[in-house]
Amino acid sequence: MSKVIDFQTDPSRYRHWRVTYDGPVATVFMDVDEKGGLFEGYELKLNSYDLGVDIELADVVQRMRFEHPEVRAVVLRSGKDRVFCAGANIRMLGGASHAHKVNFCKFTNETRNTFEAAGAESGQHYICAVKGACAGGGYELALACDHIILTDDGSSNVALPEVPLLAVLPGTGGLTRVTDKRKVRRDLADVFCSMEEGVRGKRALDWRLVDEVVANSRFEEAVAERARDFAAKSSRAPAEKGIELRPLQRKFADDGSITYSTVEVQVDRAARRATILVNGPEADAPASMDEFVRQGSDAWMLRAARELDDAILHLRLNEMECGLLVIRTQGDPARVAAHEALLLANERHWLAAETLLYWKRVLKRIDMTSRSLVALVEHGSCFAGVLAEILFAVDRSYMMDGEFDGDNRPLAAITLGASNFGRYPMGNDLTRLQTRFLGEPERVGQAEAKIGEALDAEAAEALGLVTFSLDEVDWEDEVRIFCEERASFSPDAMTGMEANLRFAGPETMETRIFGRLTAWQNWIFQRPNAVGKDGALQRYGTGIRGDFNMQRV
Repeated sequence: MSKVIDFQTDPSRYRHWRVTYDGPVATVFMDVDEKGGLFEGYELKLNSYDLGVDIELADVVQRMRFEHPEVRAVVLRSGKDRVFCAGANIRMLGGASHAHKVNFCKFTNETRNTFEAAGAESGQHYICAVKGACAGGGYELALACDHIILTDDGSSNVALPEVPLLAVLPGTGGLTRVTDKRKVRRDLADVFCSMEEGVRGKRALDWRLVDEVVANSRFEEAVAERARDFAAKSSRAPAEKGIELRPLQRKFADDGSITYSTVEVQVDRAARRATILVNGPEADAPASMDEFVRQGSDAWMLRAARELDDAILHLRLNEMECGLLVIRTQGDPARVAAHEALLLANERHWLAAETLLYWKRVLKRIDMTSRSLVALVEHGSCFAGVLAEILFAVDRSYMMDGEFDGDNRPLAAITLGASNFGRYPMGNDLTRLQTRFLGEPERVGQAEAKIGEALDAEAAEALGLVTFSLDEVDWEDEVRIFCEERASFSPDAMTGMEANLRFAGPETMETRIFGRLTAWQNWIFQRPNAVGKDGALQRYGTGIRGDFNMQRV
């Protein structure tokens, strides 16, 4: 699969989803085009999906937040008869590279996390209306919703049949949400996850697999009633209309480099390295939220988040041998702080809230990117507030110390903001600074006392905000040696090491989902029982079961 994957789309280009709006209620229909696969060699039958289907869903969910703030309840349902969703397309999984499968599972789960959090964060509650077979990834779509309604028609069911059918596991949090979110009894979950045919009707309700089971004759009425209930209790801030998420302006070079309006990506394939430069705002912050709304998706805070998000996704799926991402910034830190301060001061405004929540998701995307991450705090950089948060997301950071000959840029500094102490928590529900100083919690308070100060290299290193500060003599060689060494290590070992080190502290449902994705999926999706020539994925649909090595390891 060498095709370049583009994560940008819009409703005029959807092939797999339809959305209707009725005041505070939106209905999202999954109506997958069988011939619309992202790659050749398979058809997306029975509302099965591939990455292309989920890219569109991610766009639907994002636009729901920004373009339709009037929406308070979203009904997710099938646009086809007798099937809700058959899950991830098996032929696609059977033919995909291992790296594509794991990145696909990661992106689908990030998308599900986004609409799963929409109720609590944005007052947009998702209701899943299940009519027909709801299996595998289809049930995982349902699991991420706030409420699942299943019709009792004798055939509609929910199922997680990956273990008996495919010798793999639900790839986007299915097992974890069954036990942690829906709190299904362990023995019943064991039965459920061992059944090809799934569970129907009252048993699905009794086992806590769904929230409501209604007679087929009352299904439409019940769905409409539940949507009204959720819309009525929504805490979403009022808004007359949303803003348009305009297409990103991007220029692609033959070497893989990309130029956006605020972000530049330089790809060095020979060195297996990509450098991401985030440029601070060129203009002063909007004077008010009215002006911010007028700027819409051109406002720096929103534009930079969208461009950085797209760059990270592009590198994940299209530059898989670039094992090291180097993140830099350039600009006026005071301007960065001022742009963010406007939103923080108006956090009850719907657009301010959504923009800050988008940054929260982008930073989590960085946390979850299986590449070695390093930040360079150079002269002229603008690691302030939300951009300073990147320093605590990366695996290492290096900071210039003192003047460098011929470099007339402002000396390197870091400026902490109030947002670094709670606005952008990680998946473990701690801030990145709390995670960083898990064994020295008093140091978080020491850093908080420096909010608003331009911290030079000596102060930043003393506070533990950077890994190393280096003077002119050592800077170039030390950074070069690190980059060359890191790119030479085994990618498998690096992925395992980084995923273990980044998420210290308490486990949450989110960290368990991604931790299990990293470990279990990376292992099980490579085992011959699943992907070997006689494995279950390769034999699926032939009528012949997989030939398993029966040793337990």
